[in-house]
Amino acid sequence: MAMTFELPDMPYEYAALEPHIDSLTMEIHHTKHHNAYTNNLNAAIEANGLEDKSIEQLLAENNDIAAVRNNGGGWWNHCQFWQVMSPDGGGLPSGQLAAAIDAAFGSFDEFKQTFHKAAMTRFGSGWAWLGVKEGNLCVCSSPNQDNPLMDGCCEPILGLDVWEHAYYKKYGPGRATYIEAWWNVVDWDEVSRRYTNCR
Repeated sequence: MAMTFELPDMPYEYAALEPHIDSLTMEIHHTKHHNAYTNNLNAAIEANGLEDKSIEQLLAENNDIAAVRNNGGGWWNHCQFWQVMSPDGGGLPSGQLAAAIDAAFGSFDEFKQTFHKAAMTRFGSGWAWLGVKEGNLCVCSSPNQDNPLMDGCCEPILGLDVWEHAYYKKYGPGRATYIEAWWNVVDWDEVSRRYTNCR
């Protein structure tokens, strides 16, 4: 049976993350950008006879096809992005994830600094990631709509979109301010669940 990818419903209202991320940005981001990646991904897999592939297979095995790489990455990246944010987010991680962050980075504050640097030094458009590699946490970044699934460098459990369309209407060129605000909506329960599933 041919696999068709769909634009997922948002798990909360567009205004739910205010004042940290504004409703207009969320609406445009979901209905225009994510929707375009969804439609273009379906067109790309049909054009290349890849209808029987999962998104993970497409990203790992078929990322040499530009339309699959760009739109498949855009589809997957945004699906995870909506899920790792919550109106009830923010605060601190707990349990095994908190212990793993301390072990890998020294403290939660040092982790935030490492992640912030990865997000800020990503030139142009891209993503910053927290991932699991060989049982340990790591931070990396990727250009455009690439993600760590494409080269197998880690299993991503938290990703931040640093394309300008993710923040420009509210923060202008202030990527650093956007990153600081974003910590207030991170759903650490969801990230913890992903971390547990990777172990």
